[in-house]
Amino acid sequence: ENISDLSLNITDCTQVVVPEEVFFTVAVAGILENLLVLLAVVRNKNLHLPMYFFICSLAVSDMLGSLYKTLENIFIILCKMGYLTRRGDFEKKLDDAMDSMFILSLLGSIFSLLAIAADRYITIFYALRYHNIMTLRRALVILAIIWTFCAGSSIAIALFSHEVATVIPFTILFPLMMFFILCLYVHMFLLARSHAKNIASLPTSTAHQRTNMKGAITLTVFLGVFLCCWAPFVLHILLARFCPHNPYCACYMSVFHINGTLIMCNAIINPMIFAFRSPELRNTFKKMFCCAR
Repeated sequence: ENISDLSLNITDCTQVVVPEEVFFTVAVAGILENLLVLLAVVRNKNLHLPMYFFICSLAVSDMLGSLYKTLENIFIILCKMGYLTRRGDFEKKLDDAMDSMFILSLLGSIFSLLAIAADRYITIFYALRYHNIMTLRRALVILAIIWTFCAGSSIAIALFSHEVATVIPFTILFPLMMFFILCLYVHMFLLARSHAKNIASLPTSTAHQRTNMKGAITLTVFLGVFLCCWAPFVLHILLARFCPHNPYCACYMSVFHINGTLIMCNAIINPMIFAFRSPELRNTFKKMFCCAR
């Protein structure tokens, strides 16, 4: 939100403000929905599979994004009430911690989507050897590496965010990883038919291939929603760093609150995709609600 007075003076765009009640409602809904996904996977042993563990990783990333925006909003309210100052040492450390959480959420989402894409790729093109390639132990090791790397990177980026050498690799990583995932699932769709012909002699090949392609379509939906919800905020970071005084940049940055709301909407939409695309998850949700009642 660091739009300078000069930027405000050279643009006619007024800052769009989302009511705080909307922020809190959307954030809490996102946290609860993703928590429900985690509980469903933990309770149902049939969901103890690499694919669902990667989905849980994405759910944790979404929860962190919603939690980040919730805490940030609380701190802004405390600043307005005079309980916190904008330039104090404690507030600066608090701001670094919030930035680190935001970056962790973004990196965790990107690498979780990448893991889901790789899992779908192996499922489609190495169907007969999938359980030997992607074991539960390997999936847990992959997740441990992902979150260790994301945690270390988020701390480093938050501490040195004022350096151009830090901002550029971070912003390049987003389109680069998205491009890699796009190439991966485009390759899946292009070769799926030829692969299906090679295993057509198997009695369960048709149903298995249909299930795998359904997983690939789900991944496509995940990726599309992620791009729509996160890309505007990443663009805001770029513009705030490299052209804060440009009137066009300042005009775009005036919708900062809307971009932040989109991030939290991503946390709400993803669990809906899980429930809609996975019959096993839907049945688990129904059992959980029936037991609660």
